[in-house]
Amino acid sequence: MSSVSYHISNLLEKMTSTDKDFRFMATNDLMLELQKDSIKLDEDSERKVVTMLLKLLEDKNGEVQNLAVKWLSGSLVSFHSSLLSSLLPQLTSSRMAVRKRSILALGHLVPCCSPALFSQLTEHLLTELAKGPPTSMTRTYIQCLATVSRQGGHRVGEHLEKLIPMVVKFTSVEDDELREYCFQTFEAFIRRCPKEMSPHVATVTQLCLKFMTFDPNYNYDDAEEEEEDSMDIDGFDEESDDEYSDDDDMSWKVRRSSIKCLEALIDSRRDLLLSFYSSICPALLARFKEREENVRADVFAAFSTLLRQTRGGTSHHALITASSDTSKEEEPAVGMLKKQVPVIVKALHRQLKEKSLKSRQGCFCLLTELAHTAPGALEQHIPALIPGIVFSLTDKSTSSTMRIDALSFFHVLLLSHPPQAFQPHMQVLLPPVVACIEDSFYKITSEALLVTQQLVRVMRPLEQKGGFDPKPFVKEVFSATLKRLKATDIDQEVKERAISCMGHMVCHLGDHLGAELKGVLAIFLERLKNEITRLTAVRTVTLIAASQLKIDLSSILPESLSVLGSFLRKNQRALKLGTLACLTALVTHHAASIKPAALEPVLNELPALVDESDMHVSQVSVTLLTGMAKACPSSLAKISSSVLPGVFRLVHSPLLQGGALAAIVAFLQALVSSKTSNLSYSQLLKSLTEPFHHPPSSADSSVLHRQSFHSVARCVAALSSACPKETPGTVSGLIQEVKNPGSPESARVLALLCLGEVGRNGSLGGSKEVQGVILEAFSSTSEEVKTAASCALGSMAVGNLNDFLPFLLKEITSQPRRQYLLLHSLKEVISACPASSLSAHVESIWALLFQNCECQEEGTRNLVAECLGKLTLVNPAQLLPRLKQQLKAGSPLARSTVVTAVKFTIVDQPAPIDTLLKDCSAAHNKPSLIRGRLSTVLPYLYKETQIRKDLIREVEMGPFKHTVDDGLDVRKAAFECMYTLLDSCLEGLDVLQFLDHVEEGLKDHYDIRMLTFLMLARLVSLCPAAVLQRLDRLVEPLKATCTTKVKAGSVKQEFEKQEELRRSAMRAVAALLAVPEVERSPSMADFANQIRTNADMASIFQSVQGGEGGLGPAESMDMS
Repeated sequence: MSSVSYHISNLLEKMTSTDKDFRFMATNDLMLELQKDSIKLDEDSERKVVTMLLKLLEDKNGEVQNLAVKWLSGSLVSFHSSLLSSLLPQLTSSRMAVRKRSILALGHLVPCCSPALFSQLTEHLLTELAKGPPTSMTRTYIQCLATVSRQGGHRVGEHLEKLIPMVVKFTSVEDDELREYCFQTFEAFIRRCPKEMSPHVATVTQLCLKFMTFDPNYNYDDAEEEEEDSMDIDGFDEESDDEYSDDDDMSWKVRRSSIKCLEALIDSRRDLLLSFYSSICPALLARFKEREENVRADVFAAFSTLLRQTRGGTSHHALITASSDTSKEEEPAVGMLKKQVPVIVKALHRQLKEKSLKSRQGCFCLLTELAHTAPGALEQHIPALIPGIVFSLTDKSTSSTMRIDALSFFHVLLLSHPPQAFQPHMQVLLPPVVACIEDSFYKITSEALLVTQQLVRVMRPLEQKGGFDPKPFVKEVFSATLKRLKATDIDQEVKERAISCMGHMVCHLGDHLGAELKGVLAIFLERLKNEITRLTAVRTVTLIAASQLKIDLSSILPESLSVLGSFLRKNQRALKLGTLACLTALVTHHAASIKPAALEPVLNELPALVDESDMHVSQVSVTLLTGMAKACPSSLAKISSSVLPGVFRLVHSPLLQGGALAAIVAFLQALVSSKTSNLSYSQLLKSLTEPFHHPPSSADSSVLHRQSFHSVARCVAALSSACPKETPGTVSGLIQEVKNPGSPESARVLALLCLGEVGRNGSLGGSKEVQGVILEAFSSTSEEVKTAASCALGSMAVGNLNDFLPFLLKEITSQPRRQYLLLHSLKEVISACPASSLSAHVESIWALLFQNCECQEEGTRNLVAECLGKLTLVNPAQLLPRLKQQLKAGSPLARSTVVTAVKFTIVDQPAPIDTLLKDCSAAHNKPSLIRGRLSTVLPYLYKETQIRKDLIREVEMGPFKHTVDDGLDVRKAAFECMYTLLDSCLEGLDVLQFLDHVEEGLKDHYDIRMLTFLMLARLVSLCPAAVLQRLDRLVEPLKATCTTKVKAGSVKQEFEKQEELRRSAMRAVAALLAVPEVERSPSMADFANQIRTNADMASIFQSVQGGEGGLGPAESMDMS
């Protein structure tokens, strides 16, 4: 016994260690020791253990704290039943405090008790309520039911059918507090069991709409509206305070709880949004006149939730002005909202001038949401809103928070509406904003500077010429901003916003500043030299340099260039990029004021920036060089030895593509056009192509990458188009290179690609010699040469359709052995040519493609499908119906080709074909096409996730029998489609039904399980509440995967597959354990404990959590 006491004392001592790992291990060891039946503690040891346990509940380390909580809850599990038996009678206590504490205790018991105990508790409450107890007891039981629902979550779902009628019945009892508790219960049901509540939504909505207007002591008559118009604000407040301050009136609690219940409904059922606009929206608008301040704030909050849900379907990147493209299809809910805008403004604009701060804040929050959700919708109502904004900015009793809210809303309003809407009101708007700039509280000053920046844009929008004269307002704005710009003892945020605001003023109103301009520019130069403000100053100088007003910067230019050059050495990427953009703007717009010597500090720093380690910085650096080549060609005299080697290394890099390649192409064209003596056409051409004539040996690590061939070909074609006189000689040299059998393969491949790119620019003509060279290349023994010839022929045909396309189509028909290569050429033509050029050739191409759509080679069929899909985009109205017709006729091979072709008609950007594609699924690229048809498509999709026994067969391989599942590929595709729907169409899915199929996938083949583990982790982050409802069913397959071991004699691949499965399953478990309420589930708590106590599983869990950081990009599903 003494040895046991010593061991426990030792563990208790370790539990006080400063090392968190010691504390965790000691606590875990003590838990395991105390679970042994042989251990009996004396009273003193028991007290020490309990004291230590309570102390660990406040441990700084979360893992130790969690372990202590589990220990405590685990040690109480056996007492749950007796706890319930003790607590239930206390609900009938005569003392209110005892009843409330009993409810609280039951709330804590519910999450960790067994399903049987939970049912017992629910049945007890139902039985007691059915007896029709006194109102005070009914209140207690309903309050208890609300707490149990909040804490029990999804468990309540199975009892709802009995509970709802009971709670509905009690809303008709004339007791305000009871009604409040009833609506709180409904709110808990809606939030915790949204799916199970579906049949009862209409009933609950009707009750909420009825009781949100329940105010028996006050008459909201029509006369009040007229009275309010003539009433001054003070009089209104006095009347409200004197006449309706009845302390016994509890009806406001009923109104508030019913409105909160509606908010929960709006928040959890976005699928019913359109019906909410016809039922709930008008009712909420009518309650904007609510007399009780707290209830009115809840009305605003509920309406703001409705607005957020309206915006929820589309990602909110940035505010757009009302003048932007309106051809984009509008969401139906946004259209319904816009119709309500006049009513909203009418209801709110008076309240913006009330003394109640809470009401005004609610109004501003609601209007801000409205401006975000429907940009431009408030344009007609700005005159009605301005007095309220000005009142909140000028009223002396207004708090700082209120002013910030008003400025924040005003900023959003300015961003989301055109300048013309504000110009007539500048005289009223400007003084209060300028006064806020001078406020002593830095946050108000900061917000006011942001607003002023937008007001400057309103005074003179450079993008459109208007009749508005900004002159009367310039001095007022300038002096207030200058005062803040000069100050050095102010907050960092204010400094930055003052620089930015003054920058916009110089950019938009620089010609009105006169002699003051030089002083402002000198301050900008000072801020440029200051480490804290330099980034903002760089961006501001960029803005001023590109201004349409052509601001004279000569006073600061030489010194600025020197400072900017030094920034290119700094190890701050944002500063580098900002500086390069600034230099580009200066060189482009102010070249006349720049002396070549002033650019030297910049040119000295550029070579180090042109490097493949950061392609974006390289791209911006090359763009700057292009600007220099065009504006200051003399500055590039020394460039060949410093910058050009880096540029050529970049051209030969396998990483070069897109914007960076386009920048280099433009640079080389500018360089050869600048006629700099030491950078002639031939020298540049030689530097580009030289590495391909001396291919590296196998020992050399710098092997030429396929991408570098295409990059060099683009550059050669660009040089050729910039020097048309040189083109014939270049073309004949390239042809000779291809014909020369002694040329290295890399040189011939490059020559073919160069011919193709030169041909794409239309510089070849219909040269018969070129056609012969291409056909000869098709007969080469080298695959690389054949592929290059195919690519080149397609590019040439793009540049000269009339000569090359008939030749290409004839070859496809007459040369079946070269068909695959020729179809690649045709794909290039269809992809790159504009629809207007192709339309004359559509019929001949269409007929040819359908002749080859039943080819036995799958690769050829896929190419034909891609050509068909892209050709359909040329004239979708005519060609898509013809494509669909082919689905009903022809062989399975032809039909599969057509289905694949439809996939290629779906492109990332909006296209005319989109309206015709409503019948096709496009979840990845165009989810809008499929959202409305999910109810039709999903049953077919879910059907394909099921294992079909008729597709499983046994194959005899000698003495062994091997099972082959022919349906696996289809199932895998179905699960991949489900994963895509999670990202693009989540709001259209019934998540619980979706989880049923995920659950089946967790027990399927290796490939399917890998997918479903990813889906489960994704679902946990997107809709944790639904996953918690199915948790007990999901834990078993996860546990089975994590604990399965491979047979001892299995091959190495089996061990690797099982290890990868376990890791993938553990990632899903880690995602589940990140949900706060998850370990309330007994089965999940057991599994989590099993992971911690099993060394093998614990090590996998640790590596997944720590080393890989959960579900990072590496683990997300590749949908390419």
